[in-house]
Amino acid sequence: MSSPQPFKLNVSDADLDLLHKKLELARFPDELQGAGWDYGVPLADVKRLVARWKDGFDWRKSEAEINKLDMYMRDIDVDDFGSLNIHYLHQKSERPNAIPLLFVHGWPGHFLEVRKLIPHLTSSSPDHPSFHVVAPSLPGFGFSEAPHKPGFAGFQYAEVVHKLMLSLGYNEYVYQGGDFGHTIGVFVVNKYGNTHVKAWHSNMPVYRIPTFFSNPLLFLELLTMPFNKYIRDKVQNSLQIRKKEFGYFMVQSTKPQTIGYSFADSPVGFLAWIYEKLVKASDNYPWTDDEVLEWISIYWHSRAGPAASARIYYELTHGGESSDLFEGTTWTSVPLGVAHFPGEPISLPKSWAHMIGKVVQESFHEKGGHFAAFEAPEALAGDLRKMFGKGGPAYGVVPGKDGY
Repeated sequence: MSSPQPFKLNVSDADLDLLHKKLELARFPDELQGAGWDYGVPLADVKRLVARWKDGFDWRKSEAEINKLDMYMRDIDVDDFGSLNIHYLHQKSERPNAIPLLFVHGWPGHFLEVRKLIPHLTSSSPDHPSFHVVAPSLPGFGFSEAPHKPGFAGFQYAEVVHKLMLSLGYNEYVYQGGDFGHTIGVFVVNKYGNTHVKAWHSNMPVYRIPTFFSNPLLFLELLTMPFNKYIRDKVQNSLQIRKKEFGYFMVQSTKPQTIGYSFADSPVGFLAWIYEKLVKASDNYPWTDDEVLEWISIYWHSRAGPAASARIYYELTHGGESSDLFEGTTWTSVPLGVAHFPGEPISLPKSWAHMIGKVVQESFHEKGGHFAAFEAPEALAGDLRKMFGKGGPAYGVVPGKDGY
């Protein structure tokens, strides 16, 4: 592993000029009258966002704000995949004995999801724990180098983020994630749990469907579905979401290269693809146009281009052949905190979270969705403070770290 190199974002003028030329030449599809969101993103929304991206959105202003964060690059060696140059944010607390916390994003997220959390987590107070926050761009996302050959899956992503923490001197740390950040978390705690990962927290606590052999009690609970309204509603809602909202999942799991040409060449097409997920997966979050465009721009200006990130779906599903995103993992005794947000599309029976690991804390929030760190940072930070604070179920799990 190399030494860290400070990183400042600086998209070239040529890249920005090319983007604006492509936006100038945009050709839009027609739209059925009264279609609303039933057929996909409404035409008026995309036209408005494209006009703003082309003539009003100030990327240089966003870039300057992003560069206020402490960002770095570092080479990480991955078994059988060589060295990858990884981008990460490392925001330290003023408190020296703060708890090292690894925050991992998913798709269509990125490292900036953690930005609203940082003030809450790094603040120093005699009333709550404080954290040193590390938020990498996963390989192929943001400004990290992408893998160069097939087969880079769950344990490889886990190896990258774990080795990053070790390189920073954090031999023991805690973890937080949602979406693929949760999925990778399962691999991290399976491979490095207890010895290095002392506890973790998920805001999308999903795992496998219970079977008679994996968990007889939960399997029997599933059989009560015909007359158990709670179980029935949860399962039916999950099936409806998969039926109506998972087209992107099937495409990216089976043909990421094919859709990648559209991602790489059409900023309008890519904007619509991601904007749909931002709206449909959040809890009526009032997205501003500039928030959306900054989010999209992180992908558009990413190191490997916007197509590279889609390949994580192919690798974790073996090209769509497997529905088990957690292949090779089992239940672990690493203390786990779970948060349930009402707008999270993938919401399963709460009892199923216990198949993931040793659940020591569970919270239920009145507001927030899939992008909890961005939509409801105070609530998520409150969960972490409660979990790792005095009297909490994971207080003192990292020896010598935050006793306040």
